[in-house]
Amino acid sequence: MTDTPQPTEEIMEDAPARKAPAWLIPALAIVGSLFLIYLIFAQYRTNTEITSRLDKINANLQAVTTRATTLENNYAELRGEFDVTTEKLGMTQQQLARARSVARQIREEQRRTATQLGTQIQEHQVQLGSLTGEVSEVKENVAETQDQLEETRTRLQRTIGDMGLQSGLIARNSEELDELRRRGERDYFEFDIRKSKQYTRVGLVSIRLNKTDTKRQKFTMTLLESDKRIEKKDKTLLEPVQFYLPGTRHLLEIVVFDIKKNHITGYLSAPKETASARR
Repeated sequence: MTDTPQPTEEIMEDAPARKAPAWLIPALAIVGSLFLIYLIFAQYRTNTEITSRLDKINANLQAVTTRATTLENNYAELRGEFDVTTEKLGMTQQQLARARSVARQIREEQRRTATQLGTQIQEHQVQLGSLTGEVSEVKENVAETQDQLEETRTRLQRTIGDMGLQSGLIARNSEELDELRRRGERDYFEFDIRKSKQYTRVGLVSIRLNKTDTKRQKFTMTLLESDKRIEKKDKTLLEPVQFYLPGTRHLLEIVVFDIKKNHITGYLSAPKETASARR
């Protein structure tokens, strides 16, 4: 039998050792670099996301803070309005209580009046027919009284001028003069004249104030129209000073409603047709 030859230690020692490929180390370096770049990028993106979230959180926090401030301001305004409303409500309640008290007094007075009227009716035993006649008579008396009041009002607003002629409506102040203008029955020219040697033109005439007497509320003036002078002496407050324009039948009136020392205030009134007649 032939024996199989066995390898010897010398043969093992003489076998050449295996070495790593030359490209492995650069490849590992590249992979490591890429992995490091990836880690850096991932860290950057994470930081960016965290920063963005922090910005959003800060913005939300700022919005919440602003909203809280607005709510505080609104609360202050509402509280102020509430306090004012409470004060007004208190005043209204006081007024309401007073109104109720007045209403109770009126009802009590009406009750007493009704009781007295019923007693009088029972005492006099007034029948329905006679009562109707009395009511009619009362209505006639009321109508007559109203006519008298209207006539009295008319007399108070009209008076006799210094020429003995019935005057138009008299204004006692600027407000009443405005009312006369609104009626449009005549033309009105308001004036404010001080004592002077010169004439002041008022409407269709010129006026010169000669003197005033504040104690007796009188004044003296001179009117000038077409070289014709007319002196009105010792005229009183609210007295219609009447005169005709030369060559016309148009009656003009001057009313003074305020007399001070060397100073009068009033107005001149003229018929509507006077201005056109003088052209």
